[in-house]
Amino acid sequence: MYSDLENPVLSKSVSLEKKALLVLEALKKRYAHARPNLTARNPWEWLVATVLSAQCTDERVNRITPFFFMRWDTPEKLTQASVEEIENVIKSAGLYHSKAKNLLAAAVMLRDQFGGSVPKTIQEMTRLPGIARKTANVVLWGGYGINEGFAVDTHVGRISRRLGLSESKDPQKVEQDLIKIFPQEEWGNLNHRMVIFGREICNARKPLCHCCELSGICPSSGQHPLLEKK
Repeated sequence: MYSDLENPVLSKSVSLEKKALLVLEALKKRYAHARPNLTARNPWEWLVATVLSAQCTDERVNRITPFFFMRWDTPEKLTQASVEEIENVIKSAGLYHSKAKNLLAAAVMLRDQFGGSVPKTIQEMTRLPGIARKTANVVLWGGYGINEGFAVDTHVGRISRRLGLSESKDPQKVEQDLIKIFPQEEWGNLNHRMVIFGREICNARKPLCHCCELSGICPSSGQHPLLEKK
């Protein structure tokens, strides 16, 4: 496999299917023991942590959630809180006004419409206030091990475009492109590995192309600093 990756002839001519296989295997090897950065033990904790992670670092979320779950370890318990109480606990996560309102409203809906449990389908989960498709994909995979799709954040979108896996800047279109070329059983793990890869290697401003095993099949390799020029 790695002889293929290191073969410069493949850089522009490799098929999309072959490229997807090489990307999958390279990231599985690089991040063989990758684990989610968010600390969560069940679907409810995954839902709360993922909502809090919007425009916030995972490290900060992980400092907030132990205090949150000491008080509200179930949706039912959260329904007894006020928005102001929730805001005081999650304030350091940023956007705390909207996050507090959405978490409380989601808890009420979970209690009233889903028996107090986080639903297992993306159609049901995206009915919850503040839960869009990206968040739902993270919760389904993290909380239930369900591979429903890709959570396309800035890292996954950027890597997909640079590698030529998708040409779109629309996260939902990127997701549809990715689910067509990668096996479903790999979606969640690959999604997580792509995020780490985007943070560590293929970052926005200083991609480390010189130490990237995918540079041989990457049309964007070595083109920095114009990679992300708008």
